[in-house]
Amino acid sequence: MKKVFISGSMKIKNLDPLVLKRIDNIIEQGYIILVGDADGVDSSVQEYLKSHSYNNVFVYCTGSQPRNNIGRWEVKKVETTAQPGTRAYFTVKDIEMSIDCDYGLMIWDTKSTGTLSNVLELLQRNKNSLVFVNKSKIFEKVKEITGLEQLLTHMSEFALKKADAKLKVQDKIMSLKNEQSKLF
Repeated sequence: MKKVFISGSMKIKNLDPLVLKRIDNIIEQGYIILVGDADGVDSSVQEYLKSHSYNNVFVYCTGSQPRNNIGRWEVKKVETTAQPGTRAYFTVKDIEMSIDCDYGLMIWDTKSTGTLSNVLELLQRNKNSLVFVNKSKIFEKVKEITGLEQLLTHMSEFALKKADAKLKVQDKIMSLKNEQSKLF
C-alpha cells in the first residue's frame, strides 16, 4: 500500500480546490496518508479527511499526544531528545514521515522553511514530491535537483536568504549535484 506524506505551511488555513482534488485522488486510490499534528495545512487536511470519513490515516507527533488529531486516527509518536517547542523538536516527526512515505504532497506559501525542509528530505531520499505553490495556484514536481531549483524561483530573495541560512539550501543542492555526478 502506497503512503503519501501530506504537509504544508502553518500559515495556510484553507486548502485550495486544486489541492482538495489531489487529496480526493489519494483517497480514491486508498493510499495511506501520513500527516502531522500542527495547525495550518496539517489540521486543514485532517478536517478534510474527517469530513470524508477517511480512515487510512496516521498522525505523527512528538511528545505524549498530538496537538491535533481531528479524526482520532492512529498516532505515531516520534521520540526525540530535542527541547520541547523548538524547531528541532517538531522537525523529527517530519523526517520520520519522509522516511516512512513513498511520495510527498506539499502545500507551500513560498516562505515556510518547514515545508521546504520536507521537500529537501524527500529529495535526499530519492522520493518525489508534488508541491502546490499556494500563491501561484500551480503544482511543481520535485523529482530531481532541477525541480527543486524551479521551486525555489517562487521565493522572494529575502525568503530564499532566510531559508538558506536556516536549511543550508545551496549546500544541499551542491551535495545532491555531486552525488548525481558520481553516478555517471
